[in-house]
Amino acid sequence: MSIAATYCRGQLGLAAPLVQVEVNLGAGLPVFSIVGLPATAVKESKERVRAALINSGFEFPAGRITVNLAPADLPKEGGRFDLPIALGILIASSQLPPPRRAVGVPACEFYGELSLSGELLPVRGLTLAAAHAARAGHAIIVPLGNVRDTRIVRHGRALGACSLLDVCAHLRGARRERPPAQRALPPDESIAGSAAPLNLADVRGQQQAKRALIIAAAGFHSLLMSGPPGSGKTMLAQRLPPLLPALSPSEALEVATIASVSSLDMNAHDFGLRPFRAPHHTASVSALIGGGPHARPGEVSLAHRGVLFLDELPEFERRVLESLREPLENRTVVISRARVQAQYPAAFQLLAAMNPCPCGYRGDPCGKCRCTQAQVDAYHARISGPLLDRIDLFVEVPRAPVADVAAAWSAVGRLPASAAPLTTTSAAQAVLRAHRRQLDRSGCLNGELPLAQLQALARPNSAALELLEQVFERLGLTARSYHRVLRVALTIADLEQIDVIGPAQIAEAVQLRRAAAAF
Repeated sequence: MSIAATYCRGQLGLAAPLVQVEVNLGAGLPVFSIVGLPATAVKESKERVRAALINSGFEFPAGRITVNLAPADLPKEGGRFDLPIALGILIASSQLPPPRRAVGVPACEFYGELSLSGELLPVRGLTLAAAHAARAGHAIIVPLGNVRDTRIVRHGRALGACSLLDVCAHLRGARRERPPAQRALPPDESIAGSAAPLNLADVRGQQQAKRALIIAAAGFHSLLMSGPPGSGKTMLAQRLPPLLPALSPSEALEVATIASVSSLDMNAHDFGLRPFRAPHHTASVSALIGGGPHARPGEVSLAHRGVLFLDELPEFERRVLESLREPLENRTVVISRARVQAQYPAAFQLLAAMNPCPCGYRGDPCGKCRCTQAQVDAYHARISGPLLDRIDLFVEVPRAPVADVAAAWSAVGRLPASAAPLTTTSAAQAVLRAHRRQLDRSGCLNGELPLAQLQALARPNSAALELLEQVFERLGLTARSYHRVLRVALTIADLEQIDVIGPAQIAEAVQLRRAAAAF
């Protein structure tokens, strides 16, 4: 009887618990069994491992083979356990020496799905596994296709291999012309996205909407834009992420690990970029919030530290929109299933757009709208009051005058200097200064400021407080709306680099809130 053990990691939400893969070879009739709560894909690894061992020139042991994936109460899924199972069989049958672990040398974890020929195929979620392995001081061996995803983990030690034979040669200490991580790997290139950011100057006119967008970026506020088709709502939304400061290394890794465990996996070229998610209005609750049989993250978690853009907001199902209320307040999502409960962060910035009426042209000078008031009211009623109450800013985006649009095609130098459009670079600098003021003052942005800190930090002067009280009574604001007006006024003050909220900041914050009364 021989027993061997190798190591891998499972995936439970954003946790990656260590899994010990124990292999026991015993006498008896030929049986190959896997225990330890394996999913169907893990059970099917028996046939993949058997064929990979034989086709790689190894002997498949006769007798009873028992593989235990410990801990037994942790669900295991995916093809990542193929490689550690195959290595455990080879070690238990003395065809391969156990991995050396000298003093000061970290333990090694193994990941990879095996093809029938013994080739290592990429698997999902290895950025998360690599991050946890680095914290534990473990090295990892992964398929060559996953090396780029694991390189983004700081202080990590990842080796890539093409096949089972490559891994075995490495464990035997055989000399190789190149380390596994470099063999057949494309030339190094920056893993951060290199595409030029979208420029705010591309949007002509719409000064009020641009101002609202900058305020939203400066304070991490949610924003709803309303306007006819073609007025520039989507263009404005796409230009919000470039206004936001760059992610810190820890935030970038957090975003990458969420993407790595999603159904879409992670694109290493997007590492360090703030996510911009724009789901279609036919998205379900599970697609938006997360779920499914494997409790995958949804769009609100994939937009963590970035922007969630909901175009044609009233076209979403009402229960889908209502599911956003809790993530907007708590910044987290908990997905519960019969066997598993997963928690994902959801600190996203909500950006939404809609038409003023079903046809889209209500209030437009073109006069195309023929919608009745009842149709308009029914259209607006698709968005509930509690959800609107959680949105900080409302702005109308009217159709841009033809003079503003034509200015974009004017020859260079024909426009006067005063007509130079606002650029993303200048706006991003103002946003960065506002962020630094907020982080130095409270450690978070105004949109995330707890109520107790808001009451301590947002102290309007007497004139501003009097104006706010008058507006509160006249517009019938809720307590939540009252606090959101204060948050926005505090952000405006931060943009203007002043310490005391005055009537001007309150008036602008109220003006950006008044549009909500149209609903």
